[in-house]
Amino acid sequence: MKITVIGTGYVGLVSGACFADVGNDVLCLDIDPAKIDVLERGDIPIYEPGLQDMVRRNVAAGRLHFTTDVERAVHFGTVQFIAVGTPPDEDGSADMQYVIAAAQNIGRYMTDYKVVVDKSTVPVGTADRVRAAIAQELAHRSVQAPYSVVSNPEFLKEGAAIEDFMRPDRIVVGCDDPQGVAYMRAIYAAIQRNHDRLIVMDIRSAELTKYAANAMLATRISFMNELANLAERLGADIEQVRKGIGSDPRIGYDFLYAGAGYGGSCFPKDVQALIRTAQADAGMPLHLLTAVEAVNHAQKRVLGRKVTQRFGSDLSGKHFALWGLAFKANTDDMRMATSREVIHDLLAAGATITAYDPVAMHEAQRCFADAPGLRYAGNQTAALEGADALIIVTEWREFRSPDFAMIKSTLRHPVIFDGRNLYDPQLVRSMGLEYQAIGR
Repeated sequence: MKITVIGTGYVGLVSGACFADVGNDVLCLDIDPAKIDVLERGDIPIYEPGLQDMVRRNVAAGRLHFTTDVERAVHFGTVQFIAVGTPPDEDGSADMQYVIAAAQNIGRYMTDYKVVVDKSTVPVGTADRVRAAIAQELAHRSVQAPYSVVSNPEFLKEGAAIEDFMRPDRIVVGCDDPQGVAYMRAIYAAIQRNHDRLIVMDIRSAELTKYAANAMLATRISFMNELANLAERLGADIEQVRKGIGSDPRIGYDFLYAGAGYGGSCFPKDVQALIRTAQADAGMPLHLLTAVEAVNHAQKRVLGRKVTQRFGSDLSGKHFALWGLAFKANTDDMRMATSREVIHDLLAAGATITAYDPVAMHEAQRCFADAPGLRYAGNQTAALEGADALIIVTEWREFRSPDFAMIKSTLRHPVIFDGRNLYDPQLVRSMGLEYQAIGR
């Protein structure tokens, strides 16, 4: 099948590459010539395990193409996936200008039947706006061409996106006409041969499902973080609590890890957007999600507060090693990352920092520019040199089993602040290190 994917960001590039990998002919459109140049050279503008090899393989096979030509892209695919960004606006709502512009371009150039699929994370009611934008452009041209509008939200985890796409838990399709549903079933048939994972519902329910899923996961994280802070005061261990409640099948173990707050491009943005949608479109405040967001904002400051409680509010002359910059492991994404808050707090208190991350160093240098007091190391061991203490912010696998004796001998003060609860406190303390984790 011929498929057009509009947008070559995280969702668009992963979707386009995966669709091509199962045999479809895919054209990815982006209006940024620099990004298309990078892709045509065989490189990718983001880090995602396995994605670069998949892109190169399908480009070489002639199934994956890239363009900046809007008209060519609209004519190419019967199915048009809109996978552009929906960044938060000033009031926290999703900025829909790129989605609507994509819909307008489809209406401006289409001449035959199209299935227009919202793959971006969008507020409830977006499909109506997309449909209206296409209709307006067709009317302006005095053209009558049929089309279906579909909501098909993505549920990809950064760092495991290819696995999530190829082996999905569910494929949510919101559509109000049989022809559109038939096309979606045909497209996804190749990745659900074992059993049917496609869930068809009305469009507005599909749009809400994406926000509801991310809001639920964010709620679990903030719940555990607040309990972790309580556990510290009560002398309990949040890891033991996690095991105790996670063993209940009604609760389960997923997303019950306490830490230094969630970040990335999805949870913060989507929780904000859902709060804003409820208030603006339904006149209904979402008290629970407002609290989830407030807890998360506070949790990102916990590590910095632990450091100042240990070393004093004036950190002038103190130097810290920081392991992990990305908001989570297996990505270079630093959007809303906890590391940004920790670095800001420590630098503001007068400290200096040497940071290391396996893949996010370049992105960190872009985010922090030439921030005074911040430098970078080539590996995790080098980051420890001259440091008063170690701060762990991201749960990279290579941080899980370090040489604690080496850490103790290198640090000026044998202290580890662990924002991801990577280690057994008893083991670390038996090595002569002071260990400050979250809720332990």
